[in-house]
Amino acid sequence: MRIRSLLAVVGTALVGVLGAASGAVAAPAGPQPIIGGSTVSSAPWAAAVFSNGSFTCSGSVIAAQWVLTARHCVSGTMSVRVGSVYYASGGTTRTVSASYTRSDLALLRLSSTVSTSTVTLASANPPVGSTNTIYGWGMTCYSGCSASSQLKTASVQVTSTSATDAYGGQAIRSTRINGNAWRGDSGGPQFYSGQQVGVASTADGSSIQNYGSVAYNRAWITSVAGV
Repeated sequence: MRIRSLLAVVGTALVGVLGAASGAVAAPAGPQPIIGGSTVSSAPWAAAVFSNGSFTCSGSVIAAQWVLTARHCVSGTMSVRVGSVYYASGGTTRTVSASYTRSDLALLRLSSTVSTSTVTLASANPPVGSTNTIYGWGMTCYSGCSASSQLKTASVQVTSTSATDAYGGQAIRSTRINGNAWRGDSGGPQFYSGQQVGVASTADGSSIQNYGSVAYNRAWITSVAGV
């Protein structure tokens, strides 16, 4: 996994970009899933994002030729695997022909279309206090844990919709209910009421995570990807 520095502070807790291990955290090699939560048996809209052939981030399919992930995931030669809960097998792979970024969101245009289900994007932030679900292939513990290749999910509670992502865009802050996001979950989706409301950006590895707001970036997404 690529090494990235910690980018933000929430209260007294250091918050790291979720795409890779920080020099401040002794993370094991290879991608690993959400801390806590549970494994997912089916998520045909899921997208594993690769940079130069190595798993880097999580993402979601928003249209037949478009994947939504985090801006800080974009580097080198990009490709994705879609339609599988395993980042290393199954589903369909595509190279990325172009990428577009705003705040800590990135739209990846695939080299050709894929036949799989897509997420529905929200036009409004979730209510503060609501229970949301997050998905990703990030780490299973703060440091020193074993790798798993299967997608995981967890429940979180929204505490604010006026936080900021790694690039200063509006973000949704939440705290863990039965799990939390960490390294490798970057770009993964947050859902409320069946719609994707956020894109994983930063976290403290123990409870707090900030997800870039889909609603805040909705007009831009439509202008680029047409959805």
